[in-house]
Amino acid sequence: MSTNAVRGIETKPAPADMKFEVVIIPVADADRAKTFYANLGWRLDADFAFGSELRVIQFTPPGSGCSVQFGKGLTSAAPGAGKGYLVVSDIVAARDQLIAAGVKVGEFFHVGANGPVGGLDPERRTYQSRALFSDPDGNGWVLQEVTTRLPGRIDSAATTYASASDLANAMRRAEAAHGEHEKRTGKADANWPDWYASYMVAEEAGTELPQ
Repeated sequence: MSTNAVRGIETKPAPADMKFEVVIIPVADADRAKTFYANLGWRLDADFAFGSELRVIQFTPPGSGCSVQFGKGLTSAAPGAGKGYLVVSDIVAARDQLIAAGVKVGEFFHVGANGPVGGLDPERRTYQSRALFSDPDGNGWVLQEVTTRLPGRIDSAATTYASASDLANAMRRAEAAHGEHEKRTGKADANWPDWYASYMVAEEAGTELPQ
């Protein structure tokens, strides 16, 4: 029995982990959608049918912990009703890759004081820069550039990167910030690996960055 229970204080168990696994998007033509998402370079996890009324196709975007499913008999929503966000560490590179794959991607925009404004965020602030694209059914995807999570958005102190590309981009940002650090101090920093590490951990956790 816990000490709080002995004292008559009601305690609640910690909530169970609930990892967001799959979201279903409605499509009219499963094979057309399968070709589209395969062309994006997303990983095909499954394509199986149960009779003639149920078909499940699952793809996972590179670096994502959540997958998308579509097919037949999965949802009553109208085709094209889905909408989701795809977080990227370099929105310019991500948009270029989509265009190279034949996807029509909208122009960049960012969130201003009075709503959306054309172009990338001038300071490339985290969460601000975005671009839109859709699959053949009209399900909409928002590319959103996130380089630093807001405080409280990371559950643990562990720093992880979803892909080698995300890690490389984090190192590039640390390199640029470290260059400014050396300009301020007026000398080369022999302990730059420690500085990089501190910067990258703080950036992901959304805590104060080293100067």
